[in-house]
Amino acid sequence: MTARQLEQIETAEIEDTSLLAFYRDMNPAERRTFWACSAGWALDGMDFMIYPLVIGSIIALWKVGAGAAGLAGTVTLLSSAIGGWLGGYLADRIGRVRTLQFTILWFSFFSLICAVVQSFDQLLVARAVLGLGFGGEWAAGAVLMGEAIRPQYRGRAVGSVQSGWAVGWGLAVLAQAILFSVLPGDIAWRWMFAVGALPALLVFYLRRYVTEPEIAADTRRKLAESGEQPPLWEIFSAPILKTTILASLMATGMQGGYYAVTFWVPRFLTTERHLSIVSSTGYLSALIIGSFIGYLVGAWLADRLGRRNLFLIFSLGAIVVVLFYTQLPLNNDALWVLGFPLGFFASGYFSGMGAFLTELYPTRLRGSGQGFCYNFGRGIGALFPYLVGALSTTTTLANAIAIFSAAAYGVFFLAAFALPETRGRVLHPDA
Repeated sequence: MTARQLEQIETAEIEDTSLLAFYRDMNPAERRTFWACSAGWALDGMDFMIYPLVIGSIIALWKVGAGAAGLAGTVTLLSSAIGGWLGGYLADRIGRVRTLQFTILWFSFFSLICAVVQSFDQLLVARAVLGLGFGGEWAAGAVLMGEAIRPQYRGRAVGSVQSGWAVGWGLAVLAQAILFSVLPGDIAWRWMFAVGALPALLVFYLRRYVTEPEIAADTRRKLAESGEQPPLWEIFSAPILKTTILASLMATGMQGGYYAVTFWVPRFLTTERHLSIVSSTGYLSALIIGSFIGYLVGAWLADRLGRRNLFLIFSLGAIVVVLFYTQLPLNNDALWVLGFPLGFFASGYFSGMGAFLTELYPTRLRGSGQGFCYNFGRGIGALFPYLVGALSTTTTLANAIAIFSAAAYGVFFLAAFALPETRGRVLHPDA
C-alpha cells in the first residue's frame, strides 16, 4: 500500500451512536465471534492478574525482594511482546482463528506449570514462556474482532470485548478471596495458578463455532496465488514506518502506566495501607468496577468522539487520578471511593486501541503490524513493574507508582496527539 493509498481511505458514516447498537445489528456468526473473543480476553486477564495477587505469598515463601518479585511480572510482559509480534505474523499466515486456539492452549498449559514449580527461578522461567502465548492471544483475537465487525460499530464492539479484561480481573480477585480464606497461604497461591489453566476449555468453542473473517481469508488466498508473502519486517517499510513508530510509543505509554498501577496496587494496599489480603478485596473491587465501566464508556466514546480524542482525555484523567490516589493524605474510606475513577481512567482507553490499530494497517500486514505495536508497548511497559519495585526500596511504593505511571501516561498523550483519527475506516482485502 502506497502513501497516497493510505491517505485516500474510505470511511463509513456512523448512524446509531448508542453503546449496544453494534450487538443488536449483529448476525449469529458475528455474535459468536464477539462472545468467544470476550471470553478469551476475560480469561487472559484473569490469568495475568493472578500473579500480582499472589506476589505477597511469593515474596514470603522464597524470601525474594520486591524488585525481583516484580521482575517475574516484567519477564512475562517482555516475552508477551515477542509472542504478540510472532502471533500476529502467524495470524496473517495461517489465520486468526487457528492462531487464537494455539495461543490459548499455550498460556493455559504454562499457567498449570506455574502451580507446581519448586523455586522462584522455575516460576520466573514458567512465567516467561507463558507470556509468549499471552501476547499472541491478544494479537490474534484483536485483529479477528476488528475484521469481523462493520466499521461504524468497530470501536464499540472491540472496546466491549476489551471490558472482558475487567471481568477476568474480578474472577482472579474472587478466586483469591475464596482460596485464601479456605486454604493456607503457602498452598492457596498454587491453586490460583491452577485456576489459570481454565482458558483451555474455550478452544472447544472456538473450533466449533467461530469462523475466519472473509477479508482475511480473501487476502491470504490472493497472496498464496501470487506467491508473494509479506516479510515479517515489512511494517518498517517507508510508507508506514512513521505509523509503526508512533503507534508503538503510544502503546508503550498506555501499557506502562497501566502496569505501574495495577501490578502494585494490591501490594500498596497490604503494606502502606496495612490491609489484609481478604480485606483489600473490597478496595480492589471498586477499582475493578471502575475499570469495567471505563471499558464500556471508552468503547462508546471511541465511536462517538473518535479514537484519538478518547486517548487524549483518558491519559490526562489517569495522570490526575493516580496522583490523587497515591499522593494525597486520604483515609481508607476515601481511598476506596477513589478506586472507581482510578480503574475508570487507567483502563478505559484500552477500548479504542484494538480498533485503532486494526484501522492503521492494510489487511496483508494487519496481524503483524497490530501485534508488533501493541506488544512492543507491552514489552517496554513490562519494565515498569520492575522499576516501580526497585524504586520502592529507596522511597515509598506510592511515590514509585506515581512517578512511573505519570511519565508513561505523558508519553501516551504525546504519541496519540501525533497520530491521525481512524474512526469509521472501511477495511478492504488486499495483496
